[in-house]
Order: sequence, then C-alpha cells, then structure tokens
Amino acid sequence: MRTRLLLALVLTLLLAGCSGDDGGGSDGRITLRFQSLAWQEESVEANKELVREWNATHPDVKVEYIQGSWDSVHDQLLTSFEGGEAPDIIHDASDDLADFAYGGYLADLTDLLPQRLKSDIPEHSWDTATFGDGIYGVPFLQEPRVLVANAKWLKEAGVRIPTPEQPWSWAEFRTITDQLSGNGKYGVAWPLKEPVSATLNLSLSAGGQLFHRGADGKVAVRFEAADEVMPRTVHDQVNTDHSASPTTLGSGGSDTLPGFFGGRYAMVPLGFSYRQQIVQQAPKGFDWQVLPAPAGADGLTQGVSPQTLSIAEDSPHKREAAEFIDFLLRPENMVRLALGDWMLPTGTEALKDPALHTTENDWATGTALAEHLRSAPAQSVRGYPEWKDKVATPAFQEYYSGAIDLDELRERLEEDGNLVLARYQR
Repeated sequence: MRTRLLLALVLTLLLAGCSGDDGGGSDGRITLRFQSLAWQEESVEANKELVREWNATHPDVKVEYIQGSWDSVHDQLLTSFEGGEAPDIIHDASDDLADFAYGGYLADLTDLLPQRLKSDIPEHSWDTATFGDGIYGVPFLQEPRVLVANAKWLKEAGVRIPTPEQPWSWAEFRTITDQLSGNGKYGVAWPLKEPVSATLNLSLSAGGQLFHRGADGKVAVRFEAADEVMPRTVHDQVNTDHSASPTTLGSGGSDTLPGFFGGRYAMVPLGFSYRQQIVQQAPKGFDWQVLPAPAGADGLTQGVSPQTLSIAEDSPHKREAAEFIDFLLRPENMVRLALGDWMLPTGTEALKDPALHTTENDWATGTALAEHLRSAPAQSVRGYPEWKDKVATPAFQEYYSGAIDLDELRERLEEDGNLVLARYQR
C-alpha cells in the first residue's frame, strides 16, 4: 500500500512538471500570447476588443494580449527567440521578417492557414512575407505613401490637382513645387530622417529595383537609371530649385506638421496613416487634402512593407494560433483594425467596405491606390538592415543635402553595399 502511494505521488509530480511551459494550464486550457505593436489609441482598443471577443467565444483557448513597441521590436524579438520565450503570435512588419524566417525562428504558415484567408489576400501581398518556399507572416495592413497638401494654397496657385486616374509625373511634380515656392515658403517638405524606405518604395513607380537577384540566387545592388528618378527629383528640389525645405531632411513625418499647418510648406509626402494626426492637430478651418504620390514609367506602383502576423516556430500550439489569426483577420475584423490604424487592409473583401471609400478624410483616395502596392524591393534581401544602417542611410542623407553627387551615391550604394550583402550570402 505504501509503495503504491509513493508511486502515485511521484507520477503526480511528474505530470505537474510536464505541464509547465507549453501554454496549457492545469485545467487543460491553452493560453496563447499575442504581442501587438498597435500604438494609436483607436488601434490598441480595436485589438483588445477582438481579443476579448475571441476569449468570450473560445473557452478552451485563451489569448493573452501583450503590448510591444515598434521602436525596439527587432532586438526584443531576437532576444526572446534566443531565450526560448517568444510570444506565440507575433505582430511585426514584413521587412523585418527575413532574418527571422531564414534563421528558423518563425513557423512556415503554408499548411496552417485556411483557404479563406489565403484566397482573400492577393498574391502580391503574400509575396511580401514569402521567403524561399515558405510563408512566414500574414500581411494584413498596408500604407501607401501620399502627398498631404494645403488645399487652399494649391487652389489659389491654380495648379492641376492630381488624381489616382491622372497623377503628376515626377517631372510635373518638380515643376509644380517650384511654382509654389517663394518668399520663404516651400512647395514641399521631405521628412527623410529615415530615407531608405521612402526612396526605394517610391522609386518603384519609375521602375527602380536596386536589388537584383542573379541566376545563382545571390542579390547584388545596381543603381541604374530608373533608380535615379525619385532621389534626383528630391536632390534637385532641395539644391537646385530650392523648392524643398533643406531643414526637414533630417526630420520625421510628425516634425513637419507644425510648419505645414503654419503655411510654410504646400505639401508633405507622408504615410497614409498620418491623416489621424492631421485631424487631431490641424488648426480649425485648415483645408487639407490627400493626393497620390507622383507616377513614373510604372504608373502609381510603389513598394510597401505591410504589417504582419506570424507564429513562433517554438510555439507548441501553432494550429490554435493560426485559428486566432484567421479570426482576427476576418473581413469585418480586418476593417476594424484598418480603421483603428488609419491604414488599408490587404484583404480584397475588407477593401470593399464602404467605410474605406468615403470622401471624409480622403479614405477613397488612399483606397484607390491599394491595387498599385507591391512588395518593397528589400523584402527578401538578407543583410538589408545592416546595408540600410551602415551604407544606404548615410549615403542618401549626404546626397539629398548636396554633400555628395549622384556618382558618389552610386559608388557607395553598389561597392560598399555589395560588400555588406556578400557576407550574408556565402
């Protein structure tokens, strides 16, 4: 009898020890940790509401909401992956996934996602989160770059107002910003504190690719004629025409808004979601409007790095995590997330929602650009973060300020840049 009691006690202790770290409680209930990077008040509330709705209808699978930060997400995730403490469901951006995907930290979602979700999101959006033969994130929110303009200023100047059907060309854009300048005022303020993403993504409209993959699968940087169009426009606006403010080149988007409201700049190129800040901060009666970014040889095409949802490879509950992602990204829920972030959903059904086609706050203008959004050029390039930080950012900053010319920019992007990328492709 005593022996049987001892064996029973040992077995109980062993079972208790086995249930500690797999997300399952003593009652058999699974707990999934969802790290969200939502930061705007409306967006945070939308995410938390959806988590509450899931928990209310899924008693056996609880989702725990964890607040993350865009400012530190890459390093924080790397630390959590290496420490075996990564959240089950990971909110990130597609241009941050390559090293995690190739490093084996993220689960391949190819066989985990339901067909409904796969077919609802266009192939060109899936391309942003596809690395090798696997899918390592679900792209769900995207943000075109647009021109936010002082509507009264443009109307008084009598310039042609561009539309998604008839946008400005890059040459026309330069001419118009020159017409709008003078007397200490500028036609445009480029906030290029982080110049690389804006430059590469907008250069797609002119056919710029910058990164070229060879037959051996290796990527090389080639700064060709199509890659020059957008950066040369900015450089000449700042240094030749003086139609762009030189002082905003080192600024973030929010930093330009006081000058924009104060009548110092006619236009500011910004992400579509900045409309929320404008609505909150603009002086009463300030008349503003959203215009499409300039078009090139490839029309309004521009690169995007959508926000994504991934599953950690170490998660013991991948199927349940995929079910939560599917719930979160049902068309009606994707719309709620998009409205909360003032961005566009990737899902074709969600994009049809009337709330995204209103003239109020120019939702319709942004939604019309969705079909032109493509995978950012650097999405699958290993070593891109180092190339961006050590080579491209200082090179573009110096070129835009006039400190170096186009030939020096090309030399640094190609020669210095390819040395960096080569270390990741051995």
